[in-house]
Amino acid sequence: MGIVLKSILAVLPEGEKDAVRETDIYIEGSRIAAIGQKPEGFKEEKVIDGKDRLAIPGLINCHTHSYMSFMRNVADDLSFMDWLFGTIDPIEQKMTDEDTYWGACLAIIEMMKSGTTCFNDMQMNIHQTTKAVKESGMRAVISRGLVGEGDNEAGQMRLCQAYEERDAAKDCDRLTFMLGPHAPYTCDDAYMRIVSGEAKKNHMGIHVHLSESESEIQQIKEKYGCSPIEMADKNGLFDVPAIAAHCVQITESDMDILKAKNVSVVTNPASNMKLGNGFAPVPEMLEKGINVCLGTDGAASNNSLNLFHELSLLTLIHKGVKKTPQCVSAGEGFRIATINGARALGLEKETGSLEAGKKADIAILNLNTPSLTPRNNLIAGLSYSANGSEVETVIIDGKVTMENRKVLTLDEELVYQKVNEIIVRMGLDKKEY
Repeated sequence: MGIVLKSILAVLPEGEKDAVRETDIYIEGSRIAAIGQKPEGFKEEKVIDGKDRLAIPGLINCHTHSYMSFMRNVADDLSFMDWLFGTIDPIEQKMTDEDTYWGACLAIIEMMKSGTTCFNDMQMNIHQTTKAVKESGMRAVISRGLVGEGDNEAGQMRLCQAYEERDAAKDCDRLTFMLGPHAPYTCDDAYMRIVSGEAKKNHMGIHVHLSESESEIQQIKEKYGCSPIEMADKNGLFDVPAIAAHCVQITESDMDILKAKNVSVVTNPASNMKLGNGFAPVPEMLEKGINVCLGTDGAASNNSLNLFHELSLLTLIHKGVKKTPQCVSAGEGFRIATINGARALGLEKETGSLEAGKKADIAILNLNTPSLTPRNNLIAGLSYSANGSEVETVIIDGKVTMENRKVLTLDEELVYQKVNEIIVRMGLDKKEY
């Protein structure tokens, strides 16, 4: 279908920065055919009026657990290890495949309604998240979470599941796959070496949690005599393209390893604050040239999958911590939420910015809203005042998946009904009003 975004304000790359310009955007098939001048032979089948609208590259959520969306508000105000092993893990053990599917559907609806068009997911029950992605029209990178000790049977089974899921999704080019060793406290060094070897052999990237909490640092130091990042490096996880989620409790030497091995770091401000883990040293990582991207983590720890909320936190908390107003500027934050995320996922030639030839992954915001009025500096507005409710239309892979705030690809009411049934069945409906 030939789609035209007519006379629309758009956030466009200009060198190492972005600028807002009024233009026409032409979409043909799954890609942006041209920006500005109409391509020869282009057939306009749908015109979207750009009056009072802003087109942005779809946001990229680089670390989440979509299935956890039905665990929202069930494990609050707990220390990290109590939250994970005392509350969340027991719920996960009771999860069915169908629970995972409906949780992923709910997550996708929330992300789409707040302008996210691509997410990097670590999940447990294979085929369910990929099914939700296929049906919804979203773009995603999927990692089957891997836990194991050496070559034990459980760890090998999870690796086999990761390959099974990847192979079963070859018919959908919106889906790509990584291997997901969960964390140093759930994967021993021998299992990490097995996973890194498999990643090299199969030309796959790595998605791993690292240095999230002080308890993790202490545990790994006592067991291996090094930091979690040093452990991951020694066992080959960084010998392939790697994404390290969190990296809150890291040292200068840890950052030097991340830079030397071209590891992308996903900062998850809300989750890290809520679990009392602290703040990742984002300004220092940016100074070293580390590719920093943005994630929400799962709704079980963040309670929200709204990347605009995360973008606001990202661009504010470091100013306060460092007492420097210039720290992580609005423009830097927006790039962290878009093109940096695409780069981390190996998709920078496909998405992350509005450019001719790239996939048409676009969020369109209504500017006639209090949060974006007046229109003095819209890039600042995206980072500091937008809240996601301004997103009106979403296009992914050249297809309109949401229009006038209505998701066109999933039945929202059915999803809400199914998720509410799950929490009743699991006894999670506390009804604390």
